[in-house]
Amino acid sequence: MTAVSSPSSPPESTAPARPAGREDGTFESVNPATGASLGRYAVADSAEVDDVVARARDGAVWWQSLGEPGRRTILRRWRAELVARSDELARLIHLENGKTMADAVIEVSIAIAHLDWAARHARTVLGKRRVNPGVLAPNHAATVEYLPFGVVGVIGPWNYPVHTPMGSISYALAAGNAVVFKPSEYTPGIGQWLVDSFAPLVEDRAVFVLVTGLGATGAALCRAGIDKLAFTGSARTGKLVMAACAEHLTPCLVECGGKDPMIVAADANLDLAVDQALWGAMSNGGQTCAGVERVYVEAAVYADFVERVAVRARQLRSGGAGAGAGAGGGGAHDHVPDYGPITMPGQLEVIARHIDAALADGGRAVVGGPNSVRPPYVDPVVLVDVPADSIAVTEETFGPTVVVSQVADLDEAVRRANSTTYGLGASVFSRRQGRQVADRLDAGMVSINSVLTYASIPGLPWGGSKDSGFGRIHGPDGLREFARSRAVTRERFPIPLKVTSFARGEKAIGQLRQLVRARWGHR
Repeated sequence: MTAVSSPSSPPESTAPARPAGREDGTFESVNPATGASLGRYAVADSAEVDDVVARARDGAVWWQSLGEPGRRTILRRWRAELVARSDELARLIHLENGKTMADAVIEVSIAIAHLDWAARHARTVLGKRRVNPGVLAPNHAATVEYLPFGVVGVIGPWNYPVHTPMGSISYALAAGNAVVFKPSEYTPGIGQWLVDSFAPLVEDRAVFVLVTGLGATGAALCRAGIDKLAFTGSARTGKLVMAACAEHLTPCLVECGGKDPMIVAADANLDLAVDQALWGAMSNGGQTCAGVERVYVEAAVYADFVERVAVRARQLRSGGAGAGAGAGGGGAHDHVPDYGPITMPGQLEVIARHIDAALADGGRAVVGGPNSVRPPYVDPVVLVDVPADSIAVTEETFGPTVVVSQVADLDEAVRRANSTTYGLGASVFSRRQGRQVADRLDAGMVSINSVLTYASIPGLPWGGSKDSGFGRIHGPDGLREFARSRAVTRERFPIPLKVTSFARGEKAIGQLRQLVRARWGHR
């Protein structure tokens, strides 16, 4: 069986280099900007994964015994711990993932907001509720309740190594499950930090525990008898995860990548649209599954939009860009970078290949170009006139590049936005037609006059369709994703009409026919 790994959305045709295990059964975490070693972690084999899951099974029993009030208290204490140590965590993200401190602070802040929301709303969302029994069972009381699965496995990505896995971890814990977390092999230290910060609050019980390793460790977790798995990564790897989980009929939640579109209408606020297009495309070095990769602009404002995007993009700096380097030249040596390095070295090859393909297919680079790729950094790249069938348009790039295309009208914009195998996020900019356009977009999440806003609103679900995966994290849907529903009926009193018995007579069936006709026979 092919090993399951946890990269975050590299294009399907690529097999980027990954950290390699050593003969001593460990692998190394390094700073992607400098290559400096940050630590060494164990490569857990299947027996070790099975042992961790078994311990988590015991932890789940204790965690569930606390009831919702007890779990809420501990999760709120954890929230306070994360707030108190947020700068420490942000610094670790900066070192191990490579993103800027500012981006790391944003990521930690959003993760804390989601943890708080899950803890506060678990009772309301998952509490037992009464259901109307209807006309066929009027003598019964009916309720539905939501029970924890037991042990939930989480395989996390490297691009948002706190926010993304915490979107599953927080909600799974709030729903009453124990969690076994396998972080990306690029960010094991961050995973270890999260687990260690929680452990004292439960007196080191195995409620939230860690397994580290490479692809085979992720595969072992899928097969370890867990009760549900939440995975974030590429569609290619997501299919392998599903196949591994299918061996034990383990349900899974799969959140994969995207090739997310932005639509700019002729009546849009162009300054806002330009600002948000660049943020959506370039922040975190473009390593965002729901980042902006394609922009469709109505003809009336296309030239103006491209000119403004180019001016602004030339001012952005990747980490390490000094005077005269990168897309725009200029800038002081001590200039704080707008985004950091590409975390996964093999992704640099993907980005370069997409830029080369766009130009070879007849496109133009109005900002940057092939020379923008200077490992481990990539300077901003803005491409125009790229054919719709170029891989720069059809495959996920996962870098600080964006393709801007002119469209005749919003109908064409919607058609081209939807012409992809992905269905994760989308955005539309318009003063008067934003909602109408948003309603036509084939995406799990849409922002109007902003990008990625749905990620920071804990009450909204996160997830997509098609090659972007299935299932939801965040919000009420996210809590219910980590609970199994159970229906319960209770007879309150007997009634004469009883058809679910061999003691019934023909009269009872006749009465049933009359009841059905009276209740539902009208048009």
